[in-house]
Amino acid sequence: MKPVPISRLLLLPAALALALLALREQQRQHLPTQPSPVTPGPTPRPPARNGTAPARHPLQPPYPHPYRFLLNHPDKCRARVPLLVLLVASAPADFAARDAVRRTWGNESSVPGAPLLRLFLLGVHPAFDAELRPVLREEDELHGDLLQQDFLDTYNNLTLKTLMGLEWVSRFCPNATYVMKADTDVFLNLDFLVRRLLLPPKRGFVTGYVYRNTGPLRSPAYKWFVPREVYPNDTYPPYCGGPGYVLSRDVALRVFAVAQTVPPINMEDAFVGLCLHALGLRVRDGPPGAFTMYRLPYDKCRFSRLVMVHHYAPQDLLQVWPHFRDAPVECP
Repeated sequence: MKPVPISRLLLLPAALALALLALREQQRQHLPTQPSPVTPGPTPRPPARNGTAPARHPLQPPYPHPYRFLLNHPDKCRARVPLLVLLVASAPADFAARDAVRRTWGNESSVPGAPLLRLFLLGVHPAFDAELRPVLREEDELHGDLLQQDFLDTYNNLTLKTLMGLEWVSRFCPNATYVMKADTDVFLNLDFLVRRLLLPPKRGFVTGYVYRNTGPLRSPAYKWFVPREVYPNDTYPPYCGGPGYVLSRDVALRVFAVAQTVPPINMEDAFVGLCLHALGLRVRDGPPGAFTMYRLPYDKCRFSRLVMVHHYAPQDLLQVWPHFRDAPVECP
C-alpha cells in the first residue's frame, strides 16, 4: 500500500463527519415514513416454458448474479499466504465499527507468527450511495481493506455479502488455510482460535456455535422471517451462528461453488448450512462456550479461554482490549 500524505490523514475524519451529517439531513428531509423495499432487482433466470421468467420472492436474495466489485484488492495474497482470512461484515456507513475492529482483534499483527488478512464486506447503501462513495474510497486508500460489490446493503442481503467474501477468496486467495466470517459487534480472541483450534492445519473443518433442529420463523413480524416461498422445509440443517464461524480453505471453496446451485435464502448463516448439507459436510462444535452468542461481562481470564463473545459494540471493544492485551493477570 503506497504511503498517504499526512494532510489526507488529517482530512479524513472531517470528511467522514461531513458525510454523516449529510446522510442524517437528507434522511430527515427526503426519506418516506414507510421505507420501500430495498432488495435489488431480480436476477436473470432461465425463462419458463411459457417464455416468462419465474417470479422471485422479494425476500429472496438475487443470486447467482454477476455482481461487480466496486472496491477490490485482488493482489492481497500474491506476496503472502494467510493462515486466516477475516471476512468482516460491515454496513457502508459504520466507520466507527471498522475503526474499532482495526484497532483491536482485527489487527493483522494480533497473533505473532500467524499471518492474518482482514477484509471488510460492504454492499451499496440503499439511499446514500453517492454521498458515501468518495468517503469509502478515501477510507480504503488509507487502510486497503474494503471489499464492495454493487448489491444493496440490507439485512436480507447478508447472504450476498458472505458470498462476495467467499467469491473473493476463491478468485484471489485460494491458498489461504482458513476463512472466518465475523460481524463487527463481536469480541474475538484470535490467539486462542489459532493455537487451540486451527493448528495444525485441517481439512473439512467447519466450526462455530452450532444450531441444530431449528427452523425458519414464519411470522412477518420477525426480523428473521423466512416465508415458505423462499424456504419450504420446517427445519434447517445444522449451521454455525452468523456472528462468527470458521471454514477451512477446501470447505470455503466448495461452499462458494455449490452456492451457485442451491436456492438462496435471506438467512446468511442458515444458507451456509444448506450449502454444507448439499456437500455432505458436517459442522463441529468448538470447545464448550468458545463461541458465545450472548454478551458476557468482560473478564480477562474467562475471555482468554474462548473465541468469540457477541454484542460487543465499538466502544466496548476499545475499552476492554488494552486490558485484555497487556494487563498482567494470573489466571487459575
